[in-house]
Amino acid sequence: MADFGRGIKAGVVTGIIYMAIAGVLGSVYVHDPLSMPRFLYGAGLTLFTWRSLVHPSSLFDLLLAYIYRGMVFGAVFAALYSFLPGTASVKKGVVLSLFLCMVAVVGALYTTPGWPAHSQIFDGIYYVGVLRLSSPSLALAGIVSALVFGALTGFLWDRFRSKQLTEERMGRPALLVSWILGAVIWVLPTVVLLLVAVTGGEVFALDPRWWWEELLTMSVVFLGLPGWILARAAWKKTKADKSALRWGVAGGVLMVLTGIMLLPGIIAIIGGVLSRRKPARQLSAAETR
Repeated sequence: MADFGRGIKAGVVTGIIYMAIAGVLGSVYVHDPLSMPRFLYGAGLTLFTWRSLVHPSSLFDLLLAYIYRGMVFGAVFAALYSFLPGTASVKKGVVLSLFLCMVAVVGALYTTPGWPAHSQIFDGIYYVGVLRLSSPSLALAGIVSALVFGALTGFLWDRFRSKQLTEERMGRPALLVSWILGAVIWVLPTVVLLLVAVTGGEVFALDPRWWWEELLTMSVVFLGLPGWILARAAWKKTKADKSALRWGVAGGVLMVLTGIMLLPGIIAIIGGVLSRRKPARQLSAAETR
């Protein structure tokens, strides 16, 4: 089975390292933010100063930007580790980072009509950190930062001891990650929609200025839920050592259509396809190095 503890630990430590670097850089440029090098801004490494640590909302943003990012990246890394190209963990981390950057850009294209002309900044904080697209230099800096994040996670993966891996149906870890991510991402727009409905007395009408974003938000609530349920059913099938191809792909497609649940949808499709294969004994702790 996938060593999620090892992956999440490596991702969280990487996030903490990034948060410490951001704190140092934020302290240096606190008196003159305009002097901050553009490549640092694009890399998302100067999101806060030490003063912001005393503010609850800023602290929450820090945890979301770095710790949550590390947890998500580490879990996905552990789930797909055996299927990422390359033999070195550092290379696998870079490949996963590049893949998630591509997913983030596709998500921006899907969820923002007219992008990038009408929206020059896209924040892919859920899985690649801050991806600033207001200029080629900032976009490149953000991508390089994401690749370094992946490389460091892979490096730390090798430094932490792994558990003895057991035999299980292929694709099961990917479907588990898809189910968990899908639940987290589904809850956020659902809570927003319910709050608007309760405070306003009815579900809001689509604003012509933001009709596409609001339509996608409602699609997450009403279309993403059955996709998430199918992904969970697919994971349950793999627990019973059965193929979950149809369930995983169907659930993944529904989540992908929402745009906002793009990442868990793609992972569900990958897990469903992999689940066709019979259980295979995974590499031992010594062989994963």
